[in-house]
Amino acid sequence: MTFATTDLCDEFEQEISVLDPIFQSFGGQTRFSGRVATLKLFEDNSLVRELLGEDGQGRVLVVDGGGSRRCALVGDMLGELAVKNGWTGLVIDGCVRDSAALARLPLGVRALAAYPRKSVKLGTGQKQLDIRIAGCAITPGHWLYADADGIVVSPRQLV
Repeated sequence: MTFATTDLCDEFEQEISVLDPIFQSFGGQTRFSGRVATLKLFEDNSLVRELLGEDGQGRVLVVDGGGSRRCALVGDMLGELAVKNGWTGLVIDGCVRDSAALARLPLGVRALAAYPRKSVKLGTGQKQLDIRIAGCAITPGHWLYADADGIVVSPRQLV
């Protein structure tokens, strides 16, 4: 699939949202897209592991991690699980770790920063609800498109 977020912004300006430019790229894929699945949690990646263990069906997991920079919500093992189960990308409003290993995976990964400390695993959080990160409302089932110029979200598939 080829697309450019700049072209999507030009063509579909009235129906897309553009996430604030706060994310860094950590995955081996700079360009990725897919239907959105969402999680809302704080410093506990139990639900991330659970959801990435399911068939991704080409989806993108968007995690509202509360912007925490005190632990990582995704590392190389969860990145490998995402690839194995057919997820195309991850957008984490929080941190990742094992960044060198994530960069070798055929997976799009955007996060606020890299941080070496792992998260707790208490099983807390919520799945598949409307979230708000980087200035945008994101709903499960919407479509996300990311490339080197940014991340856009649309209520429908654009390409």
